[in-house]
Amino acid sequence: MEQARVILKKGQGRSLKAGGAWIYDNEIERIQGDLEDGDMVRVEDFDGYPMGQGFINRKSKITVRMMTRKKDVTVDEDFIEMRVRNAWNYRKDTVDTGSCRVIFGEADFLPGIVIDKFSDVLVVESLALGIDRLKPVILEKLRNILLEDGIRIRGIYERSDAKVRLSEGMERVKGFIGEPFDTKVEITENNVRYRVDVQDGQKTGFFLDQKYNRQAVGRLCGGKKVLDCFTHTGSFALNAGINGASSVLGVDSSELGVEQARENARLNGLEDRVRFVCADVFELLPKLEAEGEKFDVVILDPPAFTKSRSSVKNAVKGYREINLRGMKLVKDGGYLATCSCSHFMDPELFAKTIREAAAGVHRRLRQVEYRTQAADHPILWAADASYYLKFYIFQVCEER
Repeated sequence: MEQARVILKKGQGRSLKAGGAWIYDNEIERIQGDLEDGDMVRVEDFDGYPMGQGFINRKSKITVRMMTRKKDVTVDEDFIEMRVRNAWNYRKDTVDTGSCRVIFGEADFLPGIVIDKFSDVLVVESLALGIDRLKPVILEKLRNILLEDGIRIRGIYERSDAKVRLSEGMERVKGFIGEPFDTKVEITENNVRYRVDVQDGQKTGFFLDQKYNRQAVGRLCGGKKVLDCFTHTGSFALNAGINGASSVLGVDSSELGVEQARENARLNGLEDRVRFVCADVFELLPKLEAEGEKFDVVILDPPAFTKSRSSVKNAVKGYREINLRGMKLVKDGGYLATCSCSHFMDPELFAKTIREAAAGVHRRLRQVEYRTQAADHPILWAADASYYLKFYIFQVCEER
C-alpha cells in the first residue's frame, strides 16, 4: 500500500527547513491517502518537493514528528537499531555512562521518547503516539546493544505519566515493562552515592542533566559554608559535602524529597555536615537574611517557573526574587550558582533577570563560568526545546 502523504502550505514548514523535527497542524495544506494516527507518512512541500518521513497524529497540534529527512529510507527495525546504536556510541564518547540519558527524543532523532539508564535499570518516558508503537523495538535494540558492552539490564520501568500525553490522545501510563524489580536503584555519580526512586521520584527519578554542573560547583565548596536551595534529593548539597564543605544546608518544600536527601546523606556518611530542612525557599531566605546568616556558596536550582510562553512574565518575577534573595545571603567574595531549566526562559532573558537582581541588591557579579545541560542531553540546533538548561556560576562582590 502506498504511503500516505502530508503536503505543506506554501511558505510553511520554516522550522522544519531550518532543521527542526515538528510540523504543526496549521502548516498542513492537505493529507492524502489512507492512514491511522501513529502511521509513518511522507512529507512534501507545497510543490511536491520531498521533505522526509515522520509519524502522524491528527489529535496533536504537533501533527507530524520527523523520523528521517530521506524519502527513500524504510523506518524498520534496522533503522531503529542504527538510531539507538548511534545514540549509545555518542554517550560512550561524551559522558560517564554509569548513569546517563541514553535517548533524548528529537536530539537523538527519535522524537517523543526519553530513556534514562540508572546503573542496570532503564526508565522510559514516551510522549508521542508514533514512537509509542516503536517503543518495544527501541527497548529491545537498546538492551541488546548494551549487552554487547557487557551491560546486562535487570529491569525496565515506564514513567509515561506526564500530562502532555493527554493532548496526544493517549492515556498516562506507569509501571513495569517485563519482570518487576526493586525500584529503589543505587547509583554513583561524581563519587556520590544516591538511592534513586524510579517509581515515585520526579520525572524519571533523578535529574541527570546537572551531573557536571554539580561537579563544577562542588570544586568551589572545600571548607565552605553552603546553602543549597530547591535541593530535591540533595544532589548539589552532597557534591558540596563530598568535596569537603564545612557545613551544608539543603532546603526543599517536598517532605519526600527531603527524606530521600537525608537517606542519601547517610549513604555517603555526610549526615554530620550536610543537613536538610523542609521549607518554602521563598519564605526561608528572608528569615535567614533577618537572622544575619551568610554563606560562602549559595546554589539556586529551582523547578521550571514557566512551562508556557504565556506565563513567562510571572516566571521572570520568580527568578528575579529568588536571585535577589540568594545574592543577599552570599558573603562578599563568595559564590552564587544559579540556573533555569525552562526553555521558554531564553538565555538572554535569564541573563537580563539576573542582572536586574544584582542591581537591586547593589552586588557586582564576576562570571566564573556559564554552562548548560550535560552532553547526554544534547542540544540539537534548530530543535529549540532541546536547549533548556542555563547555568551560571558567579563570584558575588559588594559595591565599594
